[in-house]
Amino acid sequence: MREFIKLLISKFFTLYSLRGIAHGNRCRVNFYSQFTSATQIGSNCHFNGIRISGEGNVVIGNNFHSGKNIRILTTFHNYDGGEALPYDNTSYSREVRIGDNVWIGEAVIILGGVTIGEGVVIQAGSVVCKDIPALAIAGGHPAIPFKYRDKEHYKSLKEAECFF
Repeated sequence: MREFIKLLISKFFTLYSLRGIAHGNRCRVNFYSQFTSATQIGSNCHFNGIRISGEGNVVIGNNFHSGKNIRILTTFHNYDGGEALPYDNTSYSREVRIGDNVWIGEAVIILGGVTIGEGVVIQAGSVVCKDIPALAIAGGHPAIPFKYRDKEHYKSLKEAECFF
């Protein structure tokens, strides 16, 4: 019975959250998530609580998985060169690109203007404000790579289409 209720909740969040959003097949939203109309999502993506805000484009690749409480911020106040302090009433937006097979841990913040490469793992609690290269395992504030996945093992799993 408990599994049935979890399935119903997931179906509800998936239908509710992804309405009007460009997305591929087999996407699943398990907890409340908020996307913007400028979001594009690949196939087989699993969201466990993500909130995307701002006007910048967000492109998420295939086989994406997230922890809870993920924030992606794409629009920022104009604090440099504006007409008032600490900022004025204008803003600017930046795109976020997330590659295929990326896993984002719980409570991660991703700022606009970054690209997260294919196969990346982002450690829980990190703030991503710079690009993260493919196959990196990154964490911290700011998030920086501290390890890399085994390239050959990753390649063999990808070729065999072993996706969770």
